[in-house]
Amino acid sequence: MNNTLFSSDFRLGILGGGQLGKMMLYTTRKWDIQTYVMDSADTAPAFEGSTVFFEGDITDYDAVMEMGRQVDVLTIEIENVNVKALKDLEDEGIAVSPSSRVLELIKNKATQKTFYQQHQLPTAGFEVHEQPQQNHERSYPFIWKSAEGGYDGKGVKVIRSHKDLEDLPSQQCIYEDMVDFDLELAVIVARNASGDMITYPVVEMEFHPEANQVEYVLCPARIDDQITSQARELALKVSQAYGHVGLLAVEMFLTKEGTLLINEVAPRPHNSGHYSIEGSITDQFEQHVRCVLNLPLGNTDTILPAVMVNLVGEEGYTGPVIYDGIEDILAMDGVTPHIYGKKETQPYRKMGHVTIVAQSIEEARKKAEEVKKTIKVVSTTA
Repeated sequence: MNNTLFSSDFRLGILGGGQLGKMMLYTTRKWDIQTYVMDSADTAPAFEGSTVFFEGDITDYDAVMEMGRQVDVLTIEIENVNVKALKDLEDEGIAVSPSSRVLELIKNKATQKTFYQQHQLPTAGFEVHEQPQQNHERSYPFIWKSAEGGYDGKGVKVIRSHKDLEDLPSQQCIYEDMVDFDLELAVIVARNASGDMITYPVVEMEFHPEANQVEYVLCPARIDDQITSQARELALKVSQAYGHVGLLAVEMFLTKEGTLLINEVAPRPHNSGHYSIEGSITDQFEQHVRCVLNLPLGNTDTILPAVMVNLVGEEGYTGPVIYDGIEDILAMDGVTPHIYGKKETQPYRKMGHVTIVAQSIEEARKKAEEVKKTIKVVSTTA
């Protein structure tokens, strides 16, 4: 069956046309696989590379059903999709990866955290509330997270006093222990429909202090072999518990005491795996396509130590984008920029990323700092 995927009438569908969808198309174009993409606007990054582009809302039941019925396999690039439509498409015989069951467990953070608790998987202590509670017995500080809709630092707030609970949206949320951690780590697990599994190396994530976005991703993480083994093993346990098909990015805290706690997961290609395009034998986007088409899994070994730098809009700039300094970083050895194709910038909007490869992680991290200082995402209008 799988040899009929290439240069044929076989159709892969992707819900979401953002940068993750665009980077999946690197593989489907390379292998000549027809790819249908749905997004709400034809300015989406994945518009140009798709075989067929559907302009539609991926949260709209009818739109997802209409598109889904025209493909053989359907996948996602973002969790915020109409899960009821995915379930009904599965009932009609369409292969959906990750499944509606897995998405239902993951897209709501309250359900996701409860899942870890039920499966004895280590995570920070938490409580679920149907809306923010002013009266509680929890000591300050703690973390408030909206159950749905949060991403890239949105829907998360440190609660340091009673006053910080004011003006929170009236929706389901979790109150979570503030973890005293040394590092934030991530492991991507790939699992195909046959149940074959493999992990990528453990990466280390450094966050922007104000935007709460990943600023740098380092591969390999600067941790000892014992923690590396434990992190990869924990990620495999999480993957087995979900029984997903595709990629699962497992974000973790390494506490001051040396224990690992699951923060959250994403069932798709993830920011923590962008380094793999230049840094790995098989990049995460090709691997996700391999998984959802039930193809053999690719080698996840690292070719060279790599650091990924996110390119986000500078504060104070909104409008047509300019990548100031891009020629300067192109002149640097081992530096590769990826521009997502978003025409308008705004503060902290993800506009691209840069991969830096070097002979050591220390050298790559040092050069990443230079890249960060050199390139700025600004606009013609301040």
